[in-house]
Amino acid sequence: MNGRPPAANVLQPERRDIVSALVYLFERVMPDPFVLSIGLTLVVIVLSMLFAPKADIPHILSAWYGGAFGILGFALQMTLILATGYAIADAPVVQRALRALASRVQTPTKAALVVFPIVAVAAWLNWGLGLVVGALLAREIAKRVNVDFAWLVAGSYSAWSICNSGLSSSIALSQASHGNALNLVEKATGQVIPLTQTVFAPFVFVPTIAVVVVMTFIFIKMHPRAAAITPLREESAAPADDPHARSAGDGSLAARLEQSMLGTLLLLAMGIGYLAIQWHQKGFELDINTTILIFLLAGLALQRTPIAYADAIRRAARQTGSMLLQYPMYGGVMGIMSGTGLASVIAKAFVVVSTPATLALWSYLSSLIITLLIPSAGGHWAVQGPFVLPAALSLHAPVARTAMGVAMAENVSNMLQPFWAVPVVAIAGIRIQRVMGYTAVTFVVSLVIYAAALWLIP
Repeated sequence: MNGRPPAANVLQPERRDIVSALVYLFERVMPDPFVLSIGLTLVVIVLSMLFAPKADIPHILSAWYGGAFGILGFALQMTLILATGYAIADAPVVQRALRALASRVQTPTKAALVVFPIVAVAAWLNWGLGLVVGALLAREIAKRVNVDFAWLVAGSYSAWSICNSGLSSSIALSQASHGNALNLVEKATGQVIPLTQTVFAPFVFVPTIAVVVVMTFIFIKMHPRAAAITPLREESAAPADDPHARSAGDGSLAARLEQSMLGTLLLLAMGIGYLAIQWHQKGFELDINTTILIFLLAGLALQRTPIAYADAIRRAARQTGSMLLQYPMYGGVMGIMSGTGLASVIAKAFVVVSTPATLALWSYLSSLIITLLIPSAGGHWAVQGPFVLPAALSLHAPVARTAMGVAMAENVSNMLQPFWAVPVVAIAGIRIQRVMGYTAVTFVVSLVIYAAALWLIP
């Protein structure tokens, strides 16, 4: 024996050092996101007073009130996207499918090869669905395979990171939705940006696929050696009360109505009928409301009875409380920036340093920092959109590329911002600090991939 510890034990303290630094940064330095939004409001007020042309107290208060309450419709839409996605993942048939997939996994390598594509597809379809599927699939696999649980949860969260490039991207959907409170493009130009120019554009979907493929193989290489594995704790793996177990009812009219599929069938007929008529008359198109409707219908069909779906939404509501507080706060920030003229001042600064070819990249780089302060893409766009969009219009730069630069940076910075990891780790039953050490690697890799795509792909 030469006295040297095994290689896995040499690497473990270094990992702990990284995790400790992230814990200190996010749990000791950064306050609760709601408190952070209050601090950001104060910063914007001070900046407005220093630099904006209309920064007297009546203007600031009026703009804050208008922005805070003008965004409530959008806040509800984003909350429903998470809730309807959760209800789909919560359905018994989906839960059985996840268990069946997990039963086919025997090694950490196969775990990564299963988790990354499945979670990425789910997140691309609906970011709420991706969060829940990732956490539940990680738990099911960890019950059966000798795998490091923190590594597996971090992998599912990394796969989820591409959601802001998908069909439920709040930035892409809001710009595609006529009359939406955050459709800043329509307010400025009278036009909407279809998803073909954002989500389905090559400069978006190519790096999205690249991140999933590259990170899959990087995570395979990052799995700890056998001696350093921390498996799923038995107490966190123990099943809670069956969320789908319901009493048979007492035979009352109320119980029969709750357990009847007639209500579900009625809503399905109405929703499908509406979509069929709209798409026949106007052609196939998606916006925020039709996306929510599709996932509502899918969840109803999978849950089958009205009471089962209502129970699933009640469970989803536990994950949405912080969102309900933050969106009005960021709407107020947007209102102050727009109402006082601060957004125009910042936009002019962007025009000075940017060209039509580089504005999207500058938008991306600045978004990386803003995401750490504003972890919600919708709230983020409410703050950053009012100054990058006028810059794009002034420079005649591609508006869709500039907007998606903000969304793509949101994908990246979420790997260092624990806001969206909170529901994942809560469902998975693991401490967040153990996960963030791995996702820091995803941050670095995806940072390079998305920046290269914005710069090089037409």
